[in-house]
Amino acid sequence: MQTNLRFKNPYTTAQTSVLVLLRMLIGWHLLYEGVVKLQNPNWSSAGFLMQSKGFLKGFSNWIISSPKALYFVDILNEWGLAILGLFLILGLFTRFTSLMAGVLLMLYYLNSPPLLDAIKTTQGNYLIINQLLIESVTLFTLYFFPTGKIVGLDMFIDYFKRK
Repeated sequence: MQTNLRFKNPYTTAQTSVLVLLRMLIGWHLLYEGVVKLQNPNWSSAGFLMQSKGFLKGFSNWIISSPKALYFVDILNEWGLAILGLFLILGLFTRFTSLMAGVLLMLYYLNSPPLLDAIKTTQGNYLIINQLLIESVTLFTLYFFPTGKIVGLDMFIDYFKRK
């Protein structure tokens, strides 16, 4: 008896490969950012939050003023980035993970949108669109594609749910 572990894939091999690669590349970026923060005992989101010029400036100021809230936000950032990145790489809970990672990156963007302060960095000049917005929208897009069921641990979860 032959079992079919695979999700019926309506996409071409090229489409599938690009979507899975995109998911894994963003996953690597998030995982790496989280691990770097976890390895640095002096890292805190306070510096980023102090520079907030965006729609969430008041909320950012409240977080900075409360040591407990700042500690909680730091833990969420460090572990959130690492776990979301790892899950994207592994293709585990990809829809939920893509959505949560997209929301997290959108929060970063809304804290410091380049529209409010035309940012000039060594990477380029930004007016409205920057890497955070692009990566966030890409994650929201990946939410609609079952890449984890095609290549990832979601494929096994789906198989056992169907049994």
